[in-house]
Amino acid sequence: MEVKGPVTWVLLMCYIFGHIITSHNKGFIEAKSLSKFEDLEIQRKLKTINKPAVKIIKTIDGERYGCVDFFKQPGFDHPSMKNHTYHYKMQRMWHPEGMRKSKTNNTGFGYLWENGVGCPIGTVPIRRVTKNDLLSLNSLGDNYKPRGSWNTTSYDPNNADQYKLHHFAVGRTTNTGMMFNGATMELCVTAPTVNPNQFSASRLHFQMGDDYIQLGLTVNPALYRDDQPRVFVYTKAGGKACYNSHCDVGMISVRHDFPMGMLVTPVSIRGAKHSHYVTFGLIKDKANGKRWLEFGDNAVEIGFWPSQKFRQSHGNKVEWGGEVYSPSPPSPPMGYGIFPFDHMRYDAYVKRISILDGNFKFDDKVDYMESFSDNNRGYKVLDELNSGFPEAGHIIFYGGPGGI
Repeated sequence: MEVKGPVTWVLLMCYIFGHIITSHNKGFIEAKSLSKFEDLEIQRKLKTINKPAVKIIKTIDGERYGCVDFFKQPGFDHPSMKNHTYHYKMQRMWHPEGMRKSKTNNTGFGYLWENGVGCPIGTVPIRRVTKNDLLSLNSLGDNYKPRGSWNTTSYDPNNADQYKLHHFAVGRTTNTGMMFNGATMELCVTAPTVNPNQFSASRLHFQMGDDYIQLGLTVNPALYRDDQPRVFVYTKAGGKACYNSHCDVGMISVRHDFPMGMLVTPVSIRGAKHSHYVTFGLIKDKANGKRWLEFGDNAVEIGFWPSQKFRQSHGNKVEWGGEVYSPSPPSPPMGYGIFPFDHMRYDAYVKRISILDGNFKFDDKVDYMESFSDNNRGYKVLDELNSGFPEAGHIIFYGGPGGI
């Protein structure tokens, strides 16, 4: 075998003495050896995520999903699911007064698939994860994982580097001692430019003690291998955490035709007459305590989290807006990559935000909020309860060029 140059030689030696982990560093590839123990752990995780599939299908964007039997998805591996009675036809049993109800229970997402249908009834689509996908995420470590702005409000001089990894521009509830049972939003679709090891997300963060759920859109090359905005949920519960439905604390899907991680188009163009947005809801069912993910103008129920997976039954903090991550400066853009100046045509936004309060009443004013940006040199936020856009309700404008 002919070996050319020092980089090729390093890669060859890594292959001979151990498997290769590849990670991105400002667009460059670094090679690291993987021990036998680490390799076995990766294989175990792959087996947990990539459950045996009835069939493999592709989205119109060419991504592979396994059609996994509803009862065999990772969410049912959780110890609390041992004697469950759930089924794939489940729906939310209770609707809060004042909230827009689903126009139809039969809204289809077949147009997202090559076959025009999705998975067979009784199965759910779960994106197939490769070894390289896991290695890429693992190489970034725990600091890469999404979090709430409260985690970085207090500066720690002994851990200054970690403090700089995540940045936020959000509107968030103040510490009033209130209890929350859900939240909703309409989210502007943007596609900020990020490096391979960064992410830029627009999301709702729902905190329940030490546990939380995030949902929204993210541009995340390490997770999705591209630079497009995609639907995501992230769950942290009981010391475990994962994206979408990829672990036992993750969301339990109920749709055979909705791919978590789907690419969202079209992307809004700054200054255009109309911007594009998507609607999200996280709603607790008063009848049984399950938390439901709802998507789209029709509030279609996509999946749920059983109450027993969380150590706290109610939320105590909620925030809406942008979060970015970078392992080293400069940080990536957020939203349109410009500072907001209070206009829906020119700013990234979260509009029509609402709270399902502790009494299961729907509140679309949410007049107990504050604006928070951890670094105004890179990102800013404007929280408008009474903006000049009445149809937008309570709206949050956010964004910035980053570069810090």
